[in-house]
Amino acid sequence: MNQAIQTNQLNPYAIQLCALGRWIVQRQWLPFGSGLFSVRTAEHSALFTSTDKDKGELSPADLVPYHWTSHAQTDTATAVHQFLYQINPHHKVVLQTHSMQATVFSRLIKADQHLFVGYQLQNLVAISEPQRNCCPLAILDPQNAELTLQELHQRFERETLPHALLIRGHGLYVWGDSIDSAKRHLETWQFLIGCELERIKASCHFNS
Repeated sequence: MNQAIQTNQLNPYAIQLCALGRWIVQRQWLPFGSGLFSVRTAEHSALFTSTDKDKGELSPADLVPYHWTSHAQTDTATAVHQFLYQINPHHKVVLQTHSMQATVFSRLIKADQHLFVGYQLQNLVAISEPQRNCCPLAILDPQNAELTLQELHQRFERETLPHALLIRGHGLYVWGDSIDSAKRHLETWQFLIGCELERIKASCHFNS
């Protein structure tokens, strides 16, 4: 057996990431083998899910070691993962998903962020006292990796994002300091986005 595969199969975080993939697919937040998951393994490395692999059928053998000191950034999704690991050493897990709700929301909102106000569940993702009252979800336009990273640097210089960002039509990214926290942030943001879509729909109905 390949040594890297054997190591992955013994890595508890790799096993948990595969289980999380099945949980996410069951909720229809990740169709057609889309998305990208990763879990940090060291300061400059992580395990990534294979491209186009059905995330509901993942095994540790499907995870690919990635070292950003020896790999050139080839795509935006990988670059975003790498950026999030480099911006904060406490970031241990990054998830990119493609639920219908998040995709529609990213296309519907034209501003570069959306403010969530009045939801108790904001407390689960807020990282500052002001965000408990008014929680911003950054929304970026799809661009190449270099331009996306430039914008992310600018966003984080203004304010640390509350464990999530959206790229229009290209997925919801969430992160955490553990598998469980990343899962909690994903579920929370999916709920908040769903609530806002229903609120917008109701507002359009009442105003028509």
